[in-house]
Amino acid sequence: MSHTDAAPPAPAGPPPAKSNGDERLLHRSLGRRLMGRPELGSVVGAAAVFVFFSIVAEPFLRASSLSTVLYASSTIGIMAVPVALLMIGGEFDLSAGVMVVSSALISSMFSYQMTANTWVGVGVSLLVTLAIGAFNGLLLTRTKLPSFIITLGTFFMLTGLNLGFTKLISGTVSTKSIADMEGFESARTLFASHLTLGNVDIQVTILWWIVLVAVATWILLRTRVGNWIFAVGGNADAARAVGVPVAKTKIGLYMGVAFAAWVSGQHLLFSYDAIQSGDGVGNEFLYIIAAAVGGCLMTGGFGSAIGAAVGAFIFGMASKGIVYAQWNPDWYKFFLGAMLLLATLLNAWVRKRAEEKA
Repeated sequence: MSHTDAAPPAPAGPPPAKSNGDERLLHRSLGRRLMGRPELGSVVGAAAVFVFFSIVAEPFLRASSLSTVLYASSTIGIMAVPVALLMIGGEFDLSAGVMVVSSALISSMFSYQMTANTWVGVGVSLLVTLAIGAFNGLLLTRTKLPSFIITLGTFFMLTGLNLGFTKLISGTVSTKSIADMEGFESARTLFASHLTLGNVDIQVTILWWIVLVAVATWILLRTRVGNWIFAVGGNADAARAVGVPVAKTKIGLYMGVAFAAWVSGQHLLFSYDAIQSGDGVGNEFLYIIAAAVGGCLMTGGFGSAIGAAVGAFIFGMASKGIVYAQWNPDWYKFFLGAMLLLATLLNAWVRKRAEEKA
């Protein structure tokens, strides 16, 4: 009779130690974390621009001058933040600049022609502006056409509507003043007021800008919607395959741009009482450049709201710094183009280094 011998028991001893190579247990250094931030290049650029104008323009460091710089930055930054989110989502909006003016014109003309409280015009303007944003998003998701083509078409349509309706209703290229209408002062308080601290004026647009940056950053980094935005910008097909509502996300992003256009439009209206129908053309490029300088990739899937705010701050410093330095302002556009190229190259280099060290 035969039998099979059992294998000898394994020797007792302590369990094997966990491998120190487990990447889940590794802690990235502060330097590596900073290198991975999309706004790093823009922060470095902003510091360089600040130091440069501090040296060449003596009035630049005055408190009143810095408040002017912040105001100029906020007028771009309010729009640059949602445009940055849209770019992270992989799309563009070339109608953003004229949409600001459309929002102001709707509010002004509706209030004046209907002899209503200005708040009625403000509310109607909000609804119509959001509808324009939804139109862009719906057309994009239904037709699958590039956002460049769709929003370029919207840009021309709004430009024509702004001029055509203004001349049809008022007989000129500008709206009538609504400064004497009921509700004007309270609306101005919300959209175009300022707080005086000593000899420094702090415009309310700076507060709007800060709030929008905070909300956008929270959405991107702390909510499921933020994950959706990065996912659809990185690879829309892959995002759709794992259940991300790609169409709703992109429509929401376009409506976010529309909301910011409404805020900017109301500021424009209640700052000057009347609106020129031809304003706003070309500003869409400033918003896109601010977002790109802030670290947003043109291909989508990468960027931050803070970076777009820094990009807008660079524009504010440049536009006012040139004036304080008493340079010919004709060179401003050259500076913008050069800054875009340099910032894009710097952002690409920073991202490449971050990926190599990851």
